[in-house]
Amino acid sequence: MGSPNTGGGAKDETDTDVGDTNADPSSDSGAFSEGEKVLAYHGPCIYEAKVQKVESRKKDRRYFVHYLGWNKNWDEWVGSDRLLKFTDENIRKQQALAKKQGADKNPKSGRSSQMKPKSSTGKFSALIVVAVGKGKKRKGDSSIEEKDTVSIEKLVKIQIPSTLKKQLVDDWEFVAQLGKLVKLPRSPSVDDILKKYLDYKSKKDGMIAESIGEILKGLRCYFDKALPVMLLYKKERQQYNEAITDDISPSSVYGAEHLLRLFVKLPELLAYANIEEETSTRLQQKLLDFLKYLQKNQSTFFLSTYDGSKGVEGSCKDEEDD
Repeated sequence: MGSPNTGGGAKDETDTDVGDTNADPSSDSGAFSEGEKVLAYHGPCIYEAKVQKVESRKKDRRYFVHYLGWNKNWDEWVGSDRLLKFTDENIRKQQALAKKQGADKNPKSGRSSQMKPKSSTGKFSALIVVAVGKGKKRKGDSSIEEKDTVSIEKLVKIQIPSTLKKQLVDDWEFVAQLGKLVKLPRSPSVDDILKKYLDYKSKKDGMIAESIGEILKGLRCYFDKALPVMLLYKKERQQYNEAITDDISPSSVYGAEHLLRLFVKLPELLAYANIEEETSTRLQQKLLDFLKYLQKNQSTFFLSTYDGSKGVEGSCKDEEDD
């Protein structure tokens, strides 16, 4: 029996536009041209980007953008509502938003610098883009392996309960060994589970600390961005491409099976977030509490068996990636 190692590496990645955005509806988005340097919303922040392709649609255009200073794995199709013209006014807007998110950015460098979170798990959601985005480094970064080795010492330790570890192994066997898939959409979805947990904590503790809500928002955003990059097995690729179209968020389609895989990867992702020790300890405790909640509801949240060749409400062949 092998170990469940969810992750596809760079060659398994997809350009599908996923995740929710916090784009400003009042942005001065207009027509953008191929090769134009722009500012693009990605999660809670704004980043410098370059338009690589333009595609005309019935009601709008969409743009394939590359985030300057980030690996091409994060290139994606976005709508005009995600883009801003590269002007002094919008650069000031980028800087103001960065300060609000607790980030330290230099917009002229073409690269987002490391965020400097305060000792509060309430800033967890502000770490999302940096942590996920820096999972892969660009060519210019020196000694990647050395940096990764150093970061291992600072990993946020997440103890996954034994019954959930078995769930991960069963999940791996169903997909990788037996060629079976989780039928989508799942109920409860990741969004449903996060909402249920928030309700559970509200009733149990009487009132919820702001940090709990921030952490759940963080988990959702991590999940939406990490799923196509590192949480899918090869045999699930086609199913993903059929299930996630337009602006559909993976967290509204996938369920506990794929959410649990995220916790295997979280220590690696959070290593790039430069979280202070005190914050790291609190975060570990809160993530463990959430895992215990999953364990408590394991029979309700997780499937006991997966489908054969069915994927998204129909047939979905289990093709291997090239």
